[in-house]
This record gives sequence, structure tokens and C-alpha cells, in this order.
Amino acid sequence: MQIIKYPEKENWQQLTLRSKVNQENLNSLVSEIFNEVAINGDEALKKYTKIYNQVELEDLLVSKSAIDNAINSVSNELQSAINIAKENIEKFHAVQLEKPYKIETTKGVVCWRENRPIEKVGIYIPGGSAPLFSTVLMLGIPAKLAGCKEILLCTPPNSEGKIHPAILYAANLVGIEKIFSVGGIQAIAGLTHGTETISKVFKIFGPGNQYVTAAKQMALQFEVAIDMPAGPSEVLVIALENANPSFIAADLLAQAEHGPDSQVIFLSTNEETINEVNKELALQLEDLQRKETARLALNNSKSILFNSIAECIDFSNMYAPEHLIIAGNNWQNILHLITEAGSVFLGNYSCESAGDYASGTNHTLPTGGFARSYSGVSIDSFVKKITFQEISEIGIKNLGPTIELMAEAELLMAHKNAVSIRLNSF
Repeated sequence: MQIIKYPEKENWQQLTLRSKVNQENLNSLVSEIFNEVAINGDEALKKYTKIYNQVELEDLLVSKSAIDNAINSVSNELQSAINIAKENIEKFHAVQLEKPYKIETTKGVVCWRENRPIEKVGIYIPGGSAPLFSTVLMLGIPAKLAGCKEILLCTPPNSEGKIHPAILYAANLVGIEKIFSVGGIQAIAGLTHGTETISKVFKIFGPGNQYVTAAKQMALQFEVAIDMPAGPSEVLVIALENANPSFIAADLLAQAEHGPDSQVIFLSTNEETINEVNKELALQLEDLQRKETARLALNNSKSILFNSIAECIDFSNMYAPEHLIIAGNNWQNILHLITEAGSVFLGNYSCESAGDYASGTNHTLPTGGFARSYSGVSIDSFVKKITFQEISEIGIKNLGPTIELMAEAELLMAHKNAVSIRLNSF
């Protein structure tokens, strides 16, 4: 990792910049695939699956027998682990369900808000070098709790045309029945336009590479919502006085192994700690199965030495990381200073992996600085909030004159008349 010492504040913004892809070429490819899927439907999905996944599929929908066979091939130990994670994720998300609360704003004027589930949602699950079956739980569970009537899951097949068994096990566990062997841009296009096999959805969820991210942005142009803008995964670690360097190195590597474009930042007020973490990185890296991927990510990563923890927090807020780890004890004194982050992990033992898998919080989080304006996925992501109001005779008498005055001042006389005609009826 590159070591930067005591950067001037006017240079901080430059240090927060993420790497960018050639968006023009990417958008051209996405547009081409979207157009073909809109015209040719399933035929286009199969064509691009053959091109990008090197497999010819007869059916895009995963059969019940394939799901049953996959479930039987998942070890009892992994099934148990997935079940525990499901229980914790359900507990955390279930308490987010809201009950309507009515308020009388003026005597005779009652207002309230109620949740309604998004009827059709699409879930995208990456299935390449790291099949993210944990994301099935993170998206499927709140979708079910919210009451979404139709949940479609798309994930790319392997070269044999099969889906990773753990993905199918997790989907079955949470009650997702419509699973399709299609990935990449073409999957997002299918969910956006709808095909003979895949229904058009109202909102698309899930992480993915730069192609999937660009495709989700394209979906917005066709009146399909998305969970959030997303890019390469990222972590920022701040070391307090008694932080453990080996723990920190492990957390940095856990993020780096996602991909060569993963964003990894380490902040400290102690140069010796930075040196110790770098030594641990070198040692732990050699034991990783995905060490070459992690090495590439670390080559583009930074360790930054600051004068104070307050400066570390200020820089972190400017960066707005997807994951923020406060390594060490006595974090209670600085918690109120954290204003921009997707999910925060506190203390020496709160590893980011816990949030990725089984602590209960959602791991689908804003990246690329979007934590400044977006939240991670929650029950709220799968519902619309509709406001209601009931105004009685007493209510219109009490509030009517106020509305009339405001409408007249805005020169909207029809608005005024909608009130006046009622007042004059008494």
C-alpha cells in the first residue's frame, strides 16, 4: 500500500477519488444489449449468455429438480451457517416494519402514512469468481418481509449451465421461486424490458461489476428504479490507540480480495502502526487463495498518516466509505463525529466480514461516495410510503381560509375555488 504522510487538507479531495472506467464505451455496449433484449427477448438473453458465459441454455428458468438437487449437495455445515445468518438478518430487518401513526394536524384534519410493498422486484446475484449467496439473504429477506408479491432472481450460470448450489439453497430458504440463469448486462436488460420468460419488474437490486452497474443506470431510463448507484466495494479503517495491526491487515485483505478495483484505505496517527499493518499484509497475503486479486487492489490502495483522530474522521467523512471500521477501544467518544458511511464496525472484534454474512445488518451498501446521500438496503427499499388524509366539515372550516389565502397569493384561483365551493356549501 502507498504510504502518504500528513497530507495538506487542500489535497484531501484528490486522495478520495475512485478509479473511473471508460463510461462512453461501456454505455454504448449496454445500450446495444438493451435494445436487442427489448426486440428479441429470450433469444437475446440466450445469445449473450453463450457469448459471455460460454454456455448454451435451453431454458432460462431454473427447474424445481435442479433446485432440489442443489439443496442436497450443500453440506449440512454450510446449511446450518446460512440458516443462522438468515435468522439474524430477519431479526434486524423485521423491527424496521412501520405501523401507521395518525396525527390530527388541525382539528378535523387527520393525516397518516402507510407502507405498500413494491409489487415486482428483481434481484441480481453475482456468480462469477465469488458466487455471493449471502446477497440472496440480504435482498430476499427484506423483500419477503416487506410483502413484495413477485421476486425474480437472476444470476449467471457456470460453463456447465449450472447455478452455484449455495445460491439456490439460500433462494429456496427465503422463498424465492423464480430463479433465472442469466447474468451481466443482459440480466438487467431482461428485468427492465421483460421477455417471454422474465417479467418486467419495478425495481432492481443487487451488486455487480462495472457492466452490471452501468446496466442498472440504464434501467432508470426505462422507468425501472434501482436500489442505489454502486461500484467497486470499499473499506476505510481508522486505527485508534490500542488497535490490533494483524486484525486491521485481515480486514483490509478481506476487502481487497473482492476484486482488483476494490478500494482499500487505512488511516492512523501512528507511523509505527502503519508499518506493522504493512508487515502483516505481506504475511497474510501469501496465504490467500485470491492473493493475486488482493495484491492488485492493494497496489492501488493507501495508508495515510494524520496528526489526530479528528483529522482521520474528517477525511473519512469526505471519502464517505461503504464500510468504515473503527479499530480499537474507546470508540464511543468519536461516534457522534461520523456522518458519512454506509455501515460502521466498532471495536477490535467487529470485522466487516460479520456484516457481510451473519450479524444481521445489510451488506448491500452505497459505494463511490454515495454514502453521502444514500442508505444501505433495508425494508424501506422494498416499499413505497403513501400518505393519506381525511378532512371533516370541521376540518375544512378550520383550514379552508388558510388554503384560500395561499392559493390566491400564488394566483391559482381554481385551487382556491376547490376550497371555497365547499365552504359555501355550509
